Amino acid sequence: RAARSARTVVIAGVPDGLLQDEVMADILTIHFQLSRNNGGDVEEVTYPTRNKGVAYITFEDQEVVESVLKKDQHLLVDKRLSRHYPLTVTRYCDNVSSSLIYLITLPL
Repeated sequence: RAARSARTVVIAGVPDGLLQDEVMADILTIHFQLSRNNGGDVEEVTYPTRNKGVAYITFEDQEVVESVLKKDQHLLVDKRLSRHYPLTVTRYCDNVSSSLIYLITLPL
């Protein structure tokens, strides 16, 4: 079983303030468990975080991290959301600076 950080990805672009935090965490869990999103068993979702619009997803298996990272585009789709939200998925590392997180969460 790989170290926790090796089984975690950083998700940016999570729509902030639209739904209750627990509901958004559930939507993220479902998205990243679906095989069509190259997902797998989710161990934990950390949302909200100190960074607005950012979540951390920890998978049970590190192979799922590699699979999720290979997917070209993640679109967060749920009937409770008014539109589709593109997500940026990056590998978690302990020394990711908050300025990098800030940059990838800026609206385009």
